Amino acid sequence: MKVLVTGGAGFIGSHIVDQLLAGGYRPVVVDNLSTGSENYLRSEVPFYRMNIQDERLSEVFRAERPDAVIHQAGQSSVSLSIENPAGDAETNILGTIRLLEGCRRYGVKKLVYASSAAVYGNPQYLPIDEKHPVSPLSPYGISKYTPETYLQAYRDLYGLSYTVFRYANVYGVRQVPHGEGAVISIFIDKLLRGEPLTIFGDGEQTRDYIYVEDIASANVAALEKADGETLNIGTGISTSINELIRVFEKTLGRKIDRAHGAERPGDIKYSYFDNTRALRLLDWAPKTDLESGLKRTFEYYSQACMQ
Repeated sequence: MKVLVTGGAGFIGSHIVDQLLAGGYRPVVVDNLSTGSENYLRSEVPFYRMNIQDERLSEVFRAERPDAVIHQAGQSSVSLSIENPAGDAETNILGTIRLLEGCRRYGVKKLVYASSAAVYGNPQYLPIDEKHPVSPLSPYGISKYTPETYLQAYRDLYGLSYTVFRYANVYGVRQVPHGEGAVISIFIDKLLRGEPLTIFGDGEQTRDYIYVEDIASANVAALEKADGETLNIGTGISTSINELIRVFEKTLGRKIDRAHGAERPGDIKYSYFDNTRALRLLDWAPKTDLESGLKRTFEYYSQACMQ
């Protein structure tokens, strides 16, 4: 099966490409390299450097004729979406529509779409399941949710199968240390610089942290399973910032300096997923516990600093 991966040179997408190759699939990558790197790609993988809203995207579909698409490309910053909502929408909504049109015109059988926990807004109950009301708080949350409705329409109108994934907080090797969801990467960057870790508020705010390779394996599983489903992809484990730092201290075998800042307005206090449906429908489960994932990620960046 040939699989087009948008954002395939990026943090999550490059891990998906690695697992596709290992599974005998034939990946093709589209990426504008705004956050990705060609260093993450293998020479045998066809690569097209372009934005997903580029009119030339149809030429990629015509040349490659993919059987499926895994859609990871997008604008992923909440703050940038607030500063420039039109630009956010152009990438996340209009770019996805252009991708869907390529799927329709060239007979793609399935699209796997990376949505976000941001579609839920402030949790009304925990853990968050897929029945939780959708109430995004930012243009980013809106622009990640809107393509979900387009996918439903394209299935009904044109028979395009899909699976939607709403990601928890993804971390791991190759992550860029900035952005609202990259707290682990930001912490590692500060640790390697010898700087204290900043805790905003009391540090008891919680998130669901999932290792990138587990996210990648869920995407590969969805090529064959969970048609027409919207699934939460996380660990189902709630971890506070204070707990996260304690795991870092255990991993590194030393105390970590901390700085404290005021609680940031607009931050969601508590959030974690119910991943029961993903476990059942994908025949999938996250394999990397937080301590192991942090150790692997820290070692990766430590080695990169020494090169």
